[in-house]
Amino acid sequence: MLIWFTILAGIAILPVFLKTWFPYFGQDFSYIMKCIVLGIRLAKYKRKPFYSILDCFLDAVKKHPNKTFIHFEGKAHSYSEVDKQSNKVARALQTQARLKEGDTVALFLGNEPCFAWTWLGLAKLGCAAALLNFNIRSKSLLHCFSCCGAKVIIASAELKTAVEEVLPVLRQQGIYVYLLSEECSVEGIHALSDNISQASDEPLSPDLRSNVTFRSAALYIYTSGTTGLPKAALVTHERVWAASFIQAASGVTSEDVFYINLPLYHSAGFLIGLSGAIERGITVVLRRKFSASQFWEDCRKHNITVMQYIGETMRYLCNTPKKDNEKDHKVRIAIGNGVRLDIWSEFLNRFGDIHVRELYAATEGNIGFINYTTKIGVVGRVNFLHRYLFPYTLIKFDIEKEEPVRNAKGLCIKATKGETGLLVGKVTKRSPFVGYAGNQQQTEKKRLRDVLQKGDLYFNTGDLLRIDSDSFVYFQDRVGDTFRWKGENVATTEVADILTMVKCIAQANVYGVHVEGHEGRIGMAAVILEEGEEFDYDGTFKTVANYLPAYARPRFIRIQSSLEMTGTFKMKKVRLVEDGFNPSTIQDRLYFLDSDKKTYVPLTEEIYSSIASREIKL
Repeated sequence: MLIWFTILAGIAILPVFLKTWFPYFGQDFSYIMKCIVLGIRLAKYKRKPFYSILDCFLDAVKKHPNKTFIHFEGKAHSYSEVDKQSNKVARALQTQARLKEGDTVALFLGNEPCFAWTWLGLAKLGCAAALLNFNIRSKSLLHCFSCCGAKVIIASAELKTAVEEVLPVLRQQGIYVYLLSEECSVEGIHALSDNISQASDEPLSPDLRSNVTFRSAALYIYTSGTTGLPKAALVTHERVWAASFIQAASGVTSEDVFYINLPLYHSAGFLIGLSGAIERGITVVLRRKFSASQFWEDCRKHNITVMQYIGETMRYLCNTPKKDNEKDHKVRIAIGNGVRLDIWSEFLNRFGDIHVRELYAATEGNIGFINYTTKIGVVGRVNFLHRYLFPYTLIKFDIEKEEPVRNAKGLCIKATKGETGLLVGKVTKRSPFVGYAGNQQQTEKKRLRDVLQKGDLYFNTGDLLRIDSDSFVYFQDRVGDTFRWKGENVATTEVADILTMVKCIAQANVYGVHVEGHEGRIGMAAVILEEGEEFDYDGTFKTVANYLPAYARPRFIRIQSSLEMTGTFKMKKVRLVEDGFNPSTIQDRLYFLDSDKKTYVPLTEEIYSSIASREIKL
């Protein structure tokens, strides 16, 4: 009797004990169980015949054909309608472009329903899709298109001018160019809308994609990574499944309504948002672009329960004028990344009890984290299962030399608990690093060898993280030649290449600087002028405006007589980043990109003060 009493007493006080000594035990346990279930599902899907996200969509069509899949600009598109439209797209492309299993097609489309059914149509033919950023132009557009090996590009009507700019090169390379338009008079661009509308909407045979496996290429998503022009990260069907499970791991159910206002060419919008919605069988409310002023109105109108964000968009929401009905909505989960601690807290205070699922991941990477707890300011939490399945470590990193610190044996040194270190993920069969399409050099740059023992191989994330004594993971900063602004990665070498096209500029060192009250870093460049040349305000502006999207254009330029180099002739950035752009502390001439005047102007203390007080919007 005493034994049973002791057991019952122990059970009674167990919750109190766990809450006191292991306050996150319940959340840890729940998350680990979800991961085990999802892992079993993925293992099942990978067996022959392979079950893809397309098959999941087709099952959803059978299960609830009339349920709204995509709601866009006042019109609802059911699962059945999207399925039939994708059949028409597939048949039109099969006839017009002679597409077959294994081909790659580039999609140059904005955020609209045709993005979804065009991709699904390609998937039904066994084709991979390369998702092009609709902001890129000229050199970057050609580069992104060519590195994925596509022979066909499909563009939306509003992007016709951008396609025309590179059309001579595309025609020279024998590329088929299709426009989602009723007609097009430009030679070399074929209007596709009529062919789609006239095509049959009958289902296509699964035999058309019979050789697709979980290791086959499903997508090419472009990332700046650490250096150079955008790189095409090869996303396998297995990776599509893994990313689509993020919604499930975050607590999203089949009854939720998901709001996508991030670009579908991004991993967040496409993999987590659209693919995740298919995995859950839910309704998506799609918007062309983010609007802070309309955000909560959209949420109320469409009964949104799950939202996506990046740090910038959450800050924009917090900067909107306060209203009495700010907590009058049904949003319960927010999934995203890059939000500052202060913005996170303000967001919850203003808009209510929303579970913020801040995550850390890279499109091409083999390691990621998600904050499944209620703790503010962290990107995840260390647990034994995650570390066993996806081995990773933080290693000491020399910021000045921009390289890992190694010991006398040539091996990397683990960062201690609480110390900031470079995150590296071990490359294994379970956590591979596939690399970049058509760019073996950049693929190799992301591989780090002899990390903890001779002969091992890790993926170099290029990011600095910290793990505290309670096993919470914090994102600290990026290293190398990439910074993030307006939710976009900016490759400094690409921007430097564009700047040196300007007649007056001999060399350029591009970097990102912090601006108080803003997420990420804004572009700045230290330049050396050609001998005998003066800085060309208008010419420099025209060049960056013609070749770079707005978020990548250097807003500040610093004129120097020489650029500081490392012993291996790499440009030093650390001191420049620390200097910032304050004209009262920098002796060099400084210039500011004035968007209204469409030119660069001298950066005065008055302009600097206006930026600091946010009178000038960046």
